Amino acid sequence: MKILIVSQYFWPENFKINDLAAGLASEGNDVTVLTGMPNYPQGEFFPGYSFWSPRKETWKGVRILRVPLISRGKSTGIRLALNYFSFAFFGSVLGPVVYRGRPGAILVYQTSPITAALPAIIIKWLRKTPLYLWIQDLWPESLSATGAIRAPRILFLVGCLVRFIYKQCDWLLSQSRSFNSSIVEYGGRPDRIVYFPNSAEENYRSSVQITAEECSGLPPGFKIMFAGNIGVAQDFETILDAAELTKPEARIQWIILGEGRRLSWVKQQIISRNLEHTVFLLGSFPVERMPEFFSAADIMLVSLKREPIFALTMPAKTQSYLAAGKPILASLDGEGAEIIKEAKAGIAVPAGSPNKLAEMAIRLSRMNKEQLLELGRNGRLYFETHFERSLLLNQLLALLHRNQS
Repeated sequence: MKILIVSQYFWPENFKINDLAAGLASEGNDVTVLTGMPNYPQGEFFPGYSFWSPRKETWKGVRILRVPLISRGKSTGIRLALNYFSFAFFGSVLGPVVYRGRPGAILVYQTSPITAALPAIIIKWLRKTPLYLWIQDLWPESLSATGAIRAPRILFLVGCLVRFIYKQCDWLLSQSRSFNSSIVEYGGRPDRIVYFPNSAEENYRSSVQITAEECSGLPPGFKIMFAGNIGVAQDFETILDAAELTKPEARIQWIILGEGRRLSWVKQQIISRNLEHTVFLLGSFPVERMPEFFSAADIMLVSLKREPIFALTMPAKTQSYLAAGKPILASLDGEGAEIIKEAKAGIAVPAGSPNKLAEMAIRLSRMNKEQLLELGRNGRLYFETHFERSLLLNQLLALLHRNQS
């Protein structure tokens, strides 16, 4: 089957759509990705890329077509808006030119921004092809929750854009069941909404031994590891408050892997709070390296701010933690917390509760090895039952074939 994926982000940027595209190609499908020049999260083009080139690449059997865009810069204000607008504009103008075929299906990977769906809508109109929107992030709610946009009039206009995009889609794939009410509110037809969660990359699903040189330099003690975007939504205020509360438990170490908009702020806070021997920033690494670091951790940490929109969200890193068979400490509300509890894979405390987060971190640090291993095994079993990639790929292909144009 010929499948066109439209995503503002793609390899070598680290997003879940990479693994899905590679999985579809490995099943014998003709997969093309229309995307931009990689620049996330650093804000500058990756080495070897520029505004115009390279235009065409191949990765793991996936054909990649790139259109120019303005890099994110420091991911704030006008520069970020230009980044969003430039992909929507160049993708809409050049996308139908660089992609000349007629796909059997168009799949949009919709994180922020939702404007990334606009090129797909243009191609749908021209090629008369069914359009599927895989919703990872709810707009306009997430814009308001993170403080990116506060003006009610602008949020209203964004809501109108969301309503337009949803109505142009033949099917809306929701990564969280809790998204459905918001999708319906903005015009999504209930009978055209399908629950389609994230999975995890193959390397998380395999047994991994510690081989990374960096792992040998990790501090001794009980390691609580966070891996992912260091942004507003991840609520590092609560994480650092909890770390400060656990300072008397000197063996508890908080390890952070990743980059993001709040990295500089986190660095400053570590110094101002005298947390240099409690919180460690290791930097960002390719997804292929993450399981090596996971294997060195005692438990994995996932967190989101205390906002109604985030209570609806299932953080994508949760599936990776479950697949790796690691115990999970969560500072979450809603669906993410419920899945961790249902899986019996760890402990979830309410979002924005540093005292409870610190208390549970201490409790986990006092568990014996077998108790922690049992939590990890529970999580792995839950992943295999609900989030295994082959299971989800079969579900997606069945839907695409059923509605193939």
